[in-house]
Amino acid sequence: MIVAGLDGSDSSWRATAYAAGLARRQNATLAIAYIQPVLGAATALAGAAVEETTQEIAEELLAAVREAEHRLRDVWRVEWRFLTVRGDPYTGLARLADELRADAVVVGASEQAGHRVVGSVAVRLVKAGRWPVTVVP
Repeated sequence: MIVAGLDGSDSSWRATAYAAGLARRQNATLAIAYIQPVLGAATALAGAAVEETTQEIAEELLAAVREAEHRLRDVWRVEWRFLTVRGDPYTGLARLADELRADAVVVGASEQAGHRVVGSVAVRLVKAGRWPVTVVP
């Protein structure tokens, strides 16, 4: 079981593609995970609209993955599933990786400058030390 974090960023798409190749070579199942962000205090008033938006993002990501699978089906096949949960990205990915008994986790490198100081999801996953983690630029 290979878990790939997908949030729609370029690096997360590259990470998902890398994870798909890894799953194909290892004859493993690929779990593509989108973690829907939780509402912060500042957005609590817009609650329903934000939840609807994150659900729409999940549906768009799933449609894009299905379209890519359709384009590539003659080249190679990978057993995959799309999972989405609400929460912060680190906790959501860690929980899914634990529940699925992941053999590896693949995520994209953070593109946000502040993460170099505070720590990105990738760094937190690596520090957890519970699974091999590949960070794709």
